[in-house]
Amino acid sequence: MKRIAIVLMTSSILTVALPGVRGQGNDATAQGPVGKSNAATQQPDTSGGSNQPASSAAGQNAPDNTVRVRVELVNVLATVTDKKNHLVLNLNKDDVQVLENNQPQQIRFFSRETDLPLRIGLLIESSNSIRDRLRFEQEAAVEFLNDAVRPGKDQAFVVGFDVEPQLLQDYTDDVDKLGSAIRSIQAGGGTGLFDAIYFACKQKMMIFPPPEPYLRRVMIIISDGQDNESEHTREEALSMAQRAEVTIFAISTSQGGSNAGTGPNSKGDRILMRLAQETGGRVFFPFEANDLSANFQQIARELRSQYSVAYFSTNPAHDGTFRAIRIEAADKNLRVRTKAGYFAPTP
Repeated sequence: MKRIAIVLMTSSILTVALPGVRGQGNDATAQGPVGKSNAATQQPDTSGGSNQPASSAAGQNAPDNTVRVRVELVNVLATVTDKKNHLVLNLNKDDVQVLENNQPQQIRFFSRETDLPLRIGLLIESSNSIRDRLRFEQEAAVEFLNDAVRPGKDQAFVVGFDVEPQLLQDYTDDVDKLGSAIRSIQAGGGTGLFDAIYFACKQKMMIFPPPEPYLRRVMIIISDGQDNESEHTREEALSMAQRAEVTIFAISTSQGGSNAGTGPNSKGDRILMRLAQETGGRVFFPFEANDLSANFQQIARELRSQYSVAYFSTNPAHDGTFRAIRIEAADKNLRVRTKAGYFAPTP
C-alpha cells in the first residue's frame, strides 16, 4: 500500500500520512479540516501486534513508496461589517473572493469561527503622558480579560512599557494574576511603543504553533501611539507582527481622541491605525476614559464573530517574499477586514 506524506505549510509544518491515496497535488487534502495535525494519524493497526511505533513500521514496509508534496495552505481570518459597522454573520463561501497579489484564489475551506483558542498580548503604555487616565485603562483591561479568557482554553500575558517593555505576567489563564499585573503598572518615563510590539511578537507570540485548525494571536495596545524611545522602527515592529500572524487592536489614549471619538486626531493615532489595518485589526478612539469598557466589549465580540478562509496559493515559489491578500465581498455594501498579507515560505 502506497503512502503519501503531505506537508501543509501555514504558520507551522504538518505532516500527514494518507494510506491508499495516489498523489493528486493540492486535492489530496481538500476533504480534511484546515490544519488538523491529527487528521490521519489514527490508522488501522497493521503491525501484527508489534509494539514498534507505527511510523517506524511504515518506513520498513514501504521505504521507497513515500511521496512528499509541498502544499501552501494559507489561513486567513476575516471580519465582515456593514455600512453601520455592524457585524455580518451569515455569509458563505460564494459570497467572498480571495486575491493574492491581485490573483484570484480558489477557496478550499470556509467557516464561521466563534470558538477559536486565543493567545492575547495586552500592552499598556505607562509613560507620563497617560498618567491621568491610567486607572480607567487598568480597570477596563481587567474587566475585558475576565470576560475574554476562558480557563483551560485561552491564555494572556501583560506587558507594561515606557522607555522599554517589561513582561509583568507571562502566559496564564489565571485572571487574578493577570489583574494583579495590570494594576501594578505605574506611570513614568518616555514611550517605546515599537520596541514593545517587537518584543511581544518575537518573544511571546511566535512560540505557539497552532494546536488546532487555527490559533488566534491577538495584541491589544493601550497607547497614544507616540514613540520617542524605540530602537526598532515602526516598519520593523509591523513586520514582526505580520510574521507572528498577530492581529493588532488598539485603543487610543490621545487626549480627547477625535471630535466625535471615532477617528484619528494625531500622528500617534494614525500610527495605531496603520498597525491595526495591516494586521486585520481595528483602532478605537474613546471620547472619554469611561468609554474604554465599551471598546473592550467590541473587541471581545469581534474575536468571536469571524470567518476562517483557507486556500492553496497558486504561487509555488518559496522565496520568503511578502504576498498581499485581499478579500472582497460580492455585496459591495459590505466591508471585509483581514490581514494585509503573509510572508511566503523559504526553501
